[in-house]
Amino acid sequence: MNTTINYNALFSTIAHEVETTLSPGKVADYIPELSKVNPDKFGVYLTALNQTHFEFGDANEKFSIQSISKVLALVLAYKIEGENLWNRVGVEPSETPFNSFVQLENNNGIPRNPLINSGALVISDILVSHLKNPKKDFLTFVRSLSNNKKLNYSSRIAESEKATSFRNAALINLMKSFGNIKNDIHVVMDFYFYLCSLEITCKELSEIFLFLANYGENPFTKERIISTSKSKRINAIMQLCGFYDEAGEFSFKVGLPGKSGVGGGIVAIHPGKYSIAVWSPELNKKGNSKKGFKFLELFTTETQASIF
Repeated sequence: MNTTINYNALFSTIAHEVETTLSPGKVADYIPELSKVNPDKFGVYLTALNQTHFEFGDANEKFSIQSISKVLALVLAYKIEGENLWNRVGVEPSETPFNSFVQLENNNGIPRNPLINSGALVISDILVSHLKNPKKDFLTFVRSLSNNKKLNYSSRIAESEKATSFRNAALINLMKSFGNIKNDIHVVMDFYFYLCSLEITCKELSEIFLFLANYGENPFTKERIISTSKSKRINAIMQLCGFYDEAGEFSFKVGLPGKSGVGGGIVAIHPGKYSIAVWSPELNKKGNSKKGFKFLELFTTETQASIF
C-alpha cells in the first residue's frame, strides 16, 4: 500500500465523482426481494495485508452478495476435488450472459467456467456430493474466513430466488441430461439459492477475500485455506470470468481480479496488497454494479496500482 495516499479522502472524492457523473443504473428486479433495496446505497471497504483498513459510506450495512459467493464455493470444491474439478467445468471466459444456454448446449453440458450460473450449479452439485450437511458446512467454511461468526444466509432472499428460478431450473435439467449433475436437482438448487443469499457487509467481504490476496493463507488466523498454486488459479478465473460477458472490460479498465453479484457488490483483489469491496445496488446492462465498476476504475487509476 502507498502510505502517502489518504485513502479515506480518496474514497470520498471518487464516490462524489461517480455519483455526480454517472446516469442511474437499475436494481435487479427479477429477484423480488432485491428490488426492494434502496438504490442510493453506496459503501466501500479496503482491507490491506499490512493491517490497515479504510472505509466509506454504507460499508457496514449487510447486502446480498449473490454471485460473489460462487468464488467461495469454488474454493471449497477445488480444495476437496483438486484438479479433477476441471473434468466437469471449464476455465474459459463466457461470451454470453451468465444464464445463457447456447454454450452449454454446444459443450455437451460442460459449463464454460465456474462463475456463470451453470458452472456454479455444477460446483454446488460437487459440494452436495461431498458435504454431510451442505448448507451448514458451507456456512461454517465462510464463517471461518470471517471475523463475524454470526454471518448467515437470508432465507427470505433464497426463497425469493427459488420462486423465480425458471432459467436456472432449465440449465440444471439440461446438464442433468448430459450426466453432469449427479444429485437430485432440487437439493442442488436449494443449496445454490442459499449460498447466493449470504448477507455480508463490505467490511466483512473484504476481510473474507483477503486470503486470496495473501496467496491462499488467511492473514488473520495464519491458516492455509488453499495452496499458493490453487490461489493463483482462483485469481486467474476471477480475472477472466468474474464479470460475466464484461470481464474483459473490467480487466481493461480496473486491472484487478474480482467478482460481482447482482446484489450490487463487487470484490477485487490486489495480490500481495489488499482486498477491496464496493456495494452499489444499481446495475448496468451486463448485471454488474454501475457505480461500483466506475469507482474501482477510478481508484486503480488514481493510485496507479493494478496487477498490470
